[in-house]
Amino acid sequence: MPKQARFRRKGLANMNTPGIHSPEQVEGWKKVTKAVHEKGGLIYLQLWHVGRVSHSLLQPGNVLPVSASAISGGDFITTPKGKMPMEVPRPLLIEELPGIIEDYRKAASNAIVAGFDGVEIHAANSYLLDQFMHTSSNIRKDKYGGSIENRCRLTLEVTDAVCCEIGKEKTGIRLSPSNIRYGMDDTDPAALFEYVISQLDKRGLAYLHLVEPMIPLDNHPHMIKNVAEHFRKFYSGTLIAAGNFNLETGQEVVENEMADLVAFGRLFIANPDLPERIALNAPLNIPDTDTFYTPGPEGYIDYPLLKNE
Repeated sequence: MPKQARFRRKGLANMNTPGIHSPEQVEGWKKVTKAVHEKGGLIYLQLWHVGRVSHSLLQPGNVLPVSASAISGGDFITTPKGKMPMEVPRPLLIEELPGIIEDYRKAASNAIVAGFDGVEIHAANSYLLDQFMHTSSNIRKDKYGGSIENRCRLTLEVTDAVCCEIGKEKTGIRLSPSNIRYGMDDTDPAALFEYVISQLDKRGLAYLHLVEPMIPLDNHPHMIKNVAEHFRKFYSGTLIAAGNFNLETGQEVVENEMADLVAFGRLFIANPDLPERIALNAPLNIPDTDTFYTPGPEGYIDYPLLKNE
């Protein structure tokens, strides 16, 4: 395998995770995008580098995963040898960061070739770009650490590279201002995300995708409890809210203009015909969380359709 391909695979977090860095993958994705477009749908590809949320057993050559700093996420990760504690990652050298930005740019280019309508930069949920932004995971002393501006630098540079490659109108980004999973925290999350969201607002992106708190924040009173409501005033473009919404709470968010759209993840996994069920006010299948992140069809393509019930 060429060295460049090995480097791009360093973003891997789970076994059997799909990629967009090889010609074979691009050709495979064309079948997916064609099927979506034939049904009248649109499809964006989420660009994902997990950083320290990985393990050497998942890395090419069994090298350590990388991050902003040598600080472990303090949790467990599933590997070919079962669940293993997260390791202390290797901090990325400053001269490596242009290569990270280039990987995002090339992945975005490949996505358009594969027929995607755009891409979503995943800068949320404890992954690499998120790790650079938070004080709990970034103790760097160079221009990518210290101040809020420095810690947000990589996220904004990646965003600019992707926009330059495929156009801002095809570029979205996902942030999770109140995420505390995998050891994430910040001394001033409100100031941090008010800054980065204000900077993103200047770029005229296709959308900003914000994740609400997914677990209780009782021990984190400095975290924002109502994410979309708080940050709406810092972003004038299309805002998508996600995180534990049901049909009623999602409708409320849109009607109160806290967000323009609401994203459903787990409900869509359990209900492949979710739009039809919403339109008919039909009962919903309950997601089986035991089948999440597991191989095989169970929990992914075996939920019943409304017409078959």
